[in-house]
Amino acid sequence: MKSGSPAVEAENLVKTYAGDIQAVKGISFAVEAGEAFGLLGPNGAGKTTTIGMLNSTVSPTSGRARLGGRDVARDPIGTRAISSVVFQDSVVDRPLTGRQNLELHLKLWGVRPAEGRARLAELTETVGIADLIDRPVATYSGGERRRMEIVRALLSDPEVVFLDEPTVGLDTRIRHDLFDVIATLRDRTGVTIIMTTHYLDEAERLCDRIAVIDAGTIVACDSPSNFLASIGIEVLEVRADDTQLVVDVLRSHGIAPPDILVIGGTVTASLRTTDGARVLQLLAEASIHVRSATTRSPSLDDVYLRLTGDRITVSSPN
Repeated sequence: MKSGSPAVEAENLVKTYAGDIQAVKGISFAVEAGEAFGLLGPNGAGKTTTIGMLNSTVSPTSGRARLGGRDVARDPIGTRAISSVVFQDSVVDRPLTGRQNLELHLKLWGVRPAEGRARLAELTETVGIADLIDRPVATYSGGERRRMEIVRALLSDPEVVFLDEPTVGLDTRIRHDLFDVIATLRDRTGVTIIMTTHYLDEAERLCDRIAVIDAGTIVACDSPSNFLASIGIEVLEVRADDTQLVVDVLRSHGIAPPDILVIGGTVTASLRTTDGARVLQLLAEASIHVRSATTRSPSLDDVYLRLTGDRITVSSPN
């Protein structure tokens, strides 16, 4: 990596497919060495296309991508030499054992045998698959196979690892186990991580910074803590017969319009200078019939909702 260069740079990246389909519409960001950076958005937002332009598997229509100071378009071989990818879909050979898959990868990367064996042993032990790598990959569970693919991505000792929806299709417990695996590997190796996800908890837990993508553009970029702080101290959700009356009371008592959202029969308010109990008292004094009311801590879902006017819609984990 060139001294002083960010690990990853995207400069006004654009990708337009046949039929004038604009998947990415001018995305720019920079990621420092050792940082974990998340691209958060729903399916179809442009996350995977952006990753593809950064790792040379997708050619940009315009704009520039750099890895370690290298221009991806001009030096695709050089940028691939310092990076690795964990794809959404499995790319391992299932009839082979885990060890055979990983040793084949070491040979393809030209890693010296002694160094490769040591690295393989350390990584498989770290992610918890050392006791099963001599079994055929076809016998692995989804979570075990995902762990092996993360090991495969790190065997070449890359400067940058791209994780494209690393836990998609896994159940909740396995997803949380993988959170710990990824965090541990990052701490031990210092690798820079670029991750795409549509799981809000995943982005909050694993990323130093998050870029929120909506319809091919970045609508905001900040740390999870700063995003959450921007919502306020508490979120109130009120279901009422007349949502406009609720909104009128909220506004008349100093809650700004950007902090109030109405979706169907529910009013959601970000509370900054008052608490939910006081607001409910005000609604009662105004004789507004409240069907239900809850207060909770802010979440990244609230952030996304305010930035895009929509929620991230995902399927429930298997």
